[in-house]
Amino acid sequence: MAEGKRLKKTVFTLDVDNYAPEITRLTFPLMRYFAAKIGAEFHIICERKFPGYPAPYEKLQMYQLGQEMANDWNIFFDADTLVHPELIDFTEFLSKDTVANNGSDMAAIRWTYDRYFRRDGRNIGTCGWCIVASDWCLDLWRPLDGLTYAEALAHCRPTVEEINSGLIDPAHLLDDYVMSRNIARFGLKYTTLNELFKKVGLVDPVFFWHQYTIPEAEKVKRMKETLEQWKLPKSFLTYGE
Repeated sequence: MAEGKRLKKTVFTLDVDNYAPEITRLTFPLMRYFAAKIGAEFHIICERKFPGYPAPYEKLQMYQLGQEMANDWNIFFDADTLVHPELIDFTEFLSKDTVANNGSDMAAIRWTYDRYFRRDGRNIGTCGWCIVASDWCLDLWRPLDGLTYAEALAHCRPTVEEINSGLIDPAHLLDDYVMSRNIARFGLKYTTLNELFKKVGLVDPVFFWHQYTIPEAEKVKRMKETLEQWKLPKSFLTYGE
């Protein structure tokens, strides 16, 4: 990249069906700040494009949005993710040929394998609440094809913890399944932000808070407690308002 050429970046989140305003009032200002900090746009996906599919699946709109917006980098956070203002611009350290989650799961626990998972052999299960890909790797978000909706759901296996929460069913995992399958199907290079942070010398940084197996009211309570622990000035909590 020539010195001085500015990469086009967009930070995305998802807010369809007016998702949990008490939560987004806490999370969206911090996402806006991070976007501004790294010179990115902030884009809220709020219109449904996949009727009949679960709400989290709408993040796969990024396959088309990334092309239409001509982004060099596409970064996605679930709407219930707290992003610490000190989060580094990880696109400075990632190669455009590599996609990344914050962390990953063992795919064989979460999915029934098909030929793509078996051939790939890396056993990658995406944690799609935090995921990044460049314009080279938009196939990460390619919507489901080659399987019917019912067939894909039959391949999703919630963990015992998820089932016991009463909040997670196979449909809730469909987006993660499709992205995991796309990584295997297209042979996308893959890393985690946890690995990247260690590589650049950051030891156990606390850049995120995200919990998806607790009820909304408890989530709001714990988010507020986390923000108190972070001791953030008000300017971060109201950024862009």
